[in-house]
Amino acid sequence: MRQFTVVGLFSSGHYEYDASLAFVNVQDAARIFRDSGVSGVRLRIKDMQKAPEVAVELQSQLPSGVIASDWTRNNRTWFAAVQTEKRMMFLILTLIVAVAAFNLLSSLVMAVKDKRSDIAILRTLGATPAEIARIFLVQGSLIGFLGTGLGVLFGVLIAYNVDVIVPFIENLIGLQFLPEQIYFISSLPSNPQVSDIVIIAVTSLILSFLATLYPSWRASRLQPAQVLRHD
Repeated sequence: MRQFTVVGLFSSGHYEYDASLAFVNVQDAARIFRDSGVSGVRLRIKDMQKAPEVAVELQSQLPSGVIASDWTRNNRTWFAAVQTEKRMMFLILTLIVAVAAFNLLSSLVMAVKDKRSDIAILRTLGATPAEIARIFLVQGSLIGFLGTGLGVLFGVLIAYNVDVIVPFIENLIGLQFLPEQIYFISSLPSNPQVSDIVIIAVTSLILSFLATLYPSWRASRLQPAQVLRHD
């Protein structure tokens, strides 16, 4: 046990570090551990994603017995858990989009049913089945495009301002969403990636386009004579 004078407090935003990590002068550390006080050197690089490459390069130049380790190895379990959660969130988001695409399909089917007479008249005026199908393909694709565009727009706005929105809601309702003793972080992190946004947008567009195929095919298969005879 050694006594130290606390001259300041820091907050890293990570409960485990804030609860157990302390910085001391290197000379004091040398006297406590009765050595040089330095057991390692930490290197900070501009691009954190290149840390594994830099560690491998350093390892080849360091003497034997000295190990070069990067943050991806030191926190491997955490990042593996984050990757798993990311895949599950993408799956959940895809299912949500699939439900929306099913609603689009249902609305187009109802539109085809309501416009049977109009479709039959167009067919009698010379419209081909392909042209009838194209009408509903364009309509469904336009709805999917507008929905995806608005969803991406609002999603990006929320993602880039989550550090303001979440504290506002917490102060408004008096409830903390992420207790640091449970989740090890005190704030909700947000780091939107262009590649993730593009993948989500493309997936939404593909599902919305697929949802238009059946109603369009059904509209193109209507027989004008039968429809006009019953109507």
